Amino acid sequence: MRILLVEDHVELASRIARRIKREGFVVDHVETIEGAACAIDDCRYSVTLLDRKLPDGDGLSLVSRIREKQPGSRILMLTALDAIDNRIEGLDAGADDYLTKPFNLDEMMARIRAHLRRPGGDRVPPVEIGVLSFDLDARTASVANRPVLFLRRELALLEALVRRAGRVVSREALISGIYELDEEIQPHSLTTLVSRLRARLLELNAGVEIHSARGLGYMIAKTKARAKT
Repeated sequence: MRILLVEDHVELASRIARRIKREGFVVDHVETIEGAACAIDDCRYSVTLLDRKLPDGDGLSLVSRIREKQPGSRILMLTALDAIDNRIEGLDAGADDYLTKPFNLDEMMARIRAHLRRPGGDRVPPVEIGVLSFDLDARTASVANRPVLFLRRELALLEALVRRAGRVVSREALISGIYELDEEIQPHSLTTLVSRLRARLLELNAGVEIHSARGLGYMIAKTKARAKT
């Protein structure tokens, strides 16, 4: 999942971004309304963390644009404006939640996870392929009912593939879901990551394979039983 962070305080933004990445999310950081507008046009975000006092205006002006472009995105306002009227203004403008600075980063992550859950508390059933099970809500994986830990990018790649299990996922979609906007990506970065995840799944006897579709992308599917000779 991808998160947009709109915050002009460099030190705070760095701490927030590090905390989000520890949870396995991809985070894009911009410092202005203009930068956020460009990011919203280029990528889809599950959550937007939006500061109000930005160098080129009030971040609240972005809420309607986010709602128009990405109606399913959750918006959490991050601001030092703690007056009741300011909070009401933000929520009435369409924000989903409001965090007043300074705030606890663990609480921030708890709120992000809460907003990512489906309305009504319904849970998405885990995706099961072979003996691999992936919980899309918790973003955790298990093999033969045993929890398995993956590196952050391995987990992001696995999630992107299992969400479309049995279908080819384009290289562009995978890169968009794994890497940050301003990150320098080497030509073979995705290929190397896929190879690493393949080897890990084979080592775990997960009963799944990652197939390459030449020039298109990759697909995850249950390992086919080999014919007996």
